[in-house]
Amino acid sequence: MKTRWTAAMLLLPLAASVHAQGQDALYTRSLAATCAACHGTDGRVVGDAGVAALAGQPRETLATQLRGFKAGTRPSTVMGQLSKGFSETQIDQLAGYFSALKP
Repeated sequence: MKTRWTAAMLLLPLAASVHAQGQDALYTRSLAATCAACHGTDGRVVGDAGVAALAGQPRETLATQLRGFKAGTRPSTVMGQLSKGFSETQIDQLAGYFSALKP
């Protein structure tokens, strides 16, 4: 019985960590869903939408572009306004999410 109790106590932090990672992934995916209206589901543009596909782009490229939109140094119509609402952490999360997807 003592061995089971000890094992359970050792695994508890691992379970909490897995839960937190799951919550982070869900949050990032929901954040990325805000991009779907223009950039397509999972960053895959359908047809000639006139916007960039995001899936599979290098992480640094995506982050740099978003930061440029946010700072106003990259010309845009819509992205300049939208990106102002993203924190630096959210920009990194979005860049990581889309770069990990297959084009």
